[in-house]
Amino acid sequence: MAFIRLIAALIGFVFGFFLGASLLQVTQVTPVSNQVLVVLLLAAACAILGWLGAPYVTVLPAGIIVARIRAAQAGDLIGGAFGAAVGLILALFLAFPLSFLPGEVGRYAPLVTALVLGLVGATAGIVKRNELGAFAQGVRGKTRVRGVDARVLLDTSVIIDGRIADVVRSGFVQGTLIVPRFVLAELQYFNDSPDGSRRERGRRGLEMLAKMQKEATVKVELSDDDPAGSGADAKLVTLARSLSVPIMTNDYGLNRVAELQGITVLNMNDLAKAVRPVVLPGEEITVRVIQEGKEQAQGVGYLEDGTMVVIENGARHIGTELAVTVMRVLQTVGGRMIFAQPKGETSEARRPRAIDR
Repeated sequence: MAFIRLIAALIGFVFGFFLGASLLQVTQVTPVSNQVLVVLLLAAACAILGWLGAPYVTVLPAGIIVARIRAAQAGDLIGGAFGAAVGLILALFLAFPLSFLPGEVGRYAPLVTALVLGLVGATAGIVKRNELGAFAQGVRGKTRVRGVDARVLLDTSVIIDGRIADVVRSGFVQGTLIVPRFVLAELQYFNDSPDGSRRERGRRGLEMLAKMQKEATVKVELSDDDPAGSGADAKLVTLARSLSVPIMTNDYGLNRVAELQGITVLNMNDLAKAVRPVVLPGEEITVRVIQEGKEQAQGVGYLEDGTMVVIENGARHIGTELAVTVMRVLQTVGGRMIFAQPKGETSEARRPRAIDR
């Protein structure tokens, strides 16, 4: 700071000296004997002003500019620079014909045009930065294999769920997984929560992100984009629309809202249903009986994918692995249910009976 003040004082002294000499030559009011004193006093006054005012015209503005740059998103800076460059290029083409305008207009018109077009271009680049990014991705994507450069936006629920990490490891998902900063902030909020359940969810989500970052088949990209919105779901929908990318989620509400706005949604639950093994009547499967069913003598077990298996006469086999024969498969709103009986038994499954009145 002292060095800057010293330089400013020297510049002020030199400026005051030449200013005083010029004024005296024009006015010649002061007697010749006092002219040197007047010039020195004016130079000293300018030096003092330079010393005192240096921080306000150098350090403080520079600090404000640096703070603004740090607070700005990388997309804003890139979009603004690109837009300003385009505006200045247009101004360059217009400078030559504008210079032929008569009088002072022709002298200053190119400069004014460059300033206006540069500012307009920078503003347009900042406002349309998402569209510019999507366009650039589309241009690059034409030279790549379709699907390898796919970009997918992840929400909090699908990260916490954890199955996405296994899907990525299997190689079925490739390309770029985009995680917005506000989603990461939500995970961190859960991780710091005093509630044990929420803290466990946040920790699991952060672990899943770290695990996916180590996979070679995908790239996990942290996005600084933070659209206007009252919540993470609204911001995700806005961001997905601006980037023209699908959303991967387990949240039913977000799924519905995004689909209503024409956004492609990749639901992990739908994927899990799609890859479930098909079980047909007459097939034999092995299931562990873990509890009694609602009906007398029924046993209940579950397949690895969570499908409930109701076993007639299976209550006596609780706690054991049992080979059963599938009798029928019932599809419900909550999923599917399999009705079976122990292998080798020939009796039919007991069906609910109407209550006599």
